[in-house]
Amino acid sequence: MTPDLVTLHVWRIPRTAVPRALARMATHPARLRRMPGVRFAKLLGTGTGTGFGPGDTDLTRWAALVVWDSPAAAGGFDASPVGRSWARLARAGVRVELRPLTSRGEWSGRRPFGEPSGGRVTGPVLALTRARLRARRAVTFWRAIPPVAAALHDAPGLLARFGVGEAPLGWQGTVSVWRDPADLVAFAYRHPEHRAAITRTPTEGWYAEELFARFAVGDVVGDRTVLGWAAPAGDPETARGNA
Repeated sequence: MTPDLVTLHVWRIPRTAVPRALARMATHPARLRRMPGVRFAKLLGTGTGTGFGPGDTDLTRWAALVVWDSPAAAGGFDASPVGRSWARLARAGVRVELRPLTSRGEWSGRRPFGEPSGGRVTGPVLALTRARLRARRAVTFWRAIPPVAAALHDAPGLLARFGVGEAPLGWQGTVSVWRDPADLVAFAYRHPEHRAAITRTPTEGWYAEELFARFAVGDVVGDRTVLGWAAPAGDPETARGNA
């Protein structure tokens, strides 16, 4: 069954609030999963996306990815205890509404986005990668990533990118937002550094678990600079919804 809606919530907090954010990361995951209408949910730390590991961690930005039964259920997030708690802590925040297009792999032993049927998309798309590294292969993975991260920084059509993870080491991924599907495909399958990393993945055995998903971007509500969004807030070609 394909979920009706996926939402990505991202908050920017002051550095003085980091200890309170860490406390929420310990107590809120279970509370979020128990919310009415939630099929799957993860609270995530973030990084700059320029590398992986502790050196890339951004302790002033946190995120939640939630799969909902319905738009009505998703609409209750901001008024929920978890949503209100993070809003009180944040100095800025943004919600991105997403429709799954493709999804391959598992996250915590589950296929959180069902079996998406794809569909034509003419606007922005978001790519999510997530992996659980094998401990014995982590060092070779970290050495292989810098060229890919550097290439991503200058990729045509890239609107935003940052790292995400459930822990500072070994549980990591990326979020990237693209102007349209063609720009994402061009980087994923035609850029030499990224193609080389894809080719090495099965032979190196980096991952104990991996997931790759693409989404059509719907409304973007709030301060999109929290995402590092590069597009002008009022550009109708690169975003829909409110800035």
